Amino acid sequence: MRHPLVRSGAALVAATALLLPTTSAVAEPAGERTPTSAQQRADKPSRPPALPRHIDGGAWPTSHVQGAAIDEREGVVYWSFTQMLVKTDLDGNVLGTVTGLTGHLGDLDFNEKDGRVYGSLEYKAEEAFYIAIFDGDKVDRVGMDAETDGVMTTVYLPEVVEDFTADMDGDGTFDGDTANTADHRYGSSGIDGVAFGPAADQGKGKAKGKQVLRVAYGIYAHKDRIDNDNQVLLEYDVSGWRRYERPLAQDAPHRSGPREVRNKYFVFTGNTTYGVQNLEYDEASGNWFLAVYEGTKPSYPNYSLFVVDGDRPPYEAVVRGQAEPELGDHLTLLPEGQYDPASSTFGWTFDASYGLVSVGNGYFYGASGGPVTEDGVRKQTGALDLYRWTGETPTPFERVG
Repeated sequence: MRHPLVRSGAALVAATALLLPTTSAVAEPAGERTPTSAQQRADKPSRPPALPRHIDGGAWPTSHVQGAAIDEREGVVYWSFTQMLVKTDLDGNVLGTVTGLTGHLGDLDFNEKDGRVYGSLEYKAEEAFYIAIFDGDKVDRVGMDAETDGVMTTVYLPEVVEDFTADMDGDGTFDGDTANTADHRYGSSGIDGVAFGPAADQGKGKAKGKQVLRVAYGIYAHKDRIDNDNQVLLEYDVSGWRRYERPLAQDAPHRSGPREVRNKYFVFTGNTTYGVQNLEYDEASGNWFLAVYEGTKPSYPNYSLFVVDGDRPPYEAVVRGQAEPELGDHLTLLPEGQYDPASSTFGWTFDASYGLVSVGNGYFYGASGGPVTEDGVRKQTGALDLYRWTGETPTPFERVG
């Protein structure tokens, strides 16, 4: 089902020339603006949180680390290793694992409202995309099974499926999981980034607004189309999701999920490789952080980190590059960092594609990982290191300690 906030029709044909968002938020280079509250906070560093400077997530016979979430009250970390969820304490001691996933487990976030961990989960061949919800309290031993041990439920996302499977060239054939096609609405390759934070349509975007889950599309890298130059963020109210939750049977994926999204937003960044890998809301600044794999289009600066300005309300604009003209709600990049006047985009150079976790007062954990071989077995490591946001250009984080 197409989201009702994405509007289309012949009456918009004259607007199709407006392919770049036009808003006063990007009207002038960053250097000519008055310092923002985020910049002022960076000039007066707060005391680091009472958390370790480094947390080791271990080494696992999986694909690379894809995200992390922290339950500070319980002192535990949840790690996504794409086919496995790992639970450790803050010293890196393993408390439990959830295995048996055959799909792609992506970014994670901890929901303080219900004490559970939410993550993106993809089954592209089955045309099934889910939010996986883990009951972290039940993850109490190594080797728990995602299907049979009662620790994970899933909610199906029809909106994602519809955009991923869209036959955009009208040839009657969906071309499947490939970037080299005109199919996939908005260039959608599925989902990756997830984060909880305030709804964008309720004022200033600070923590007092209604809390929602944002889910970011993966976006295929494709140099010969322009409809994949936005990031796409879906917004869900998860307060009533228990009626949709089902255990996952991977040989028979269910289709239980909300037919509608609360909001659907577009963020013009230029094309990136697989969209938002990690999405994070930072309560201290009220902004949303989008960590990506750099894009490949030579017409863009191809930054690796974008920040959505939480103080600016959504604005309506033409959705870039659609054959049938559409109006959609857009969000604005924070007008700081590096500025590219040709595309009117702002961004930074910092690799947070493996994980980014805000822990308050301008401090974040950034994830890293890489391959190792232990006893002849190829594995992937994961680790979190503490950083302080400085807002400096081109790299806006400095490592603590």
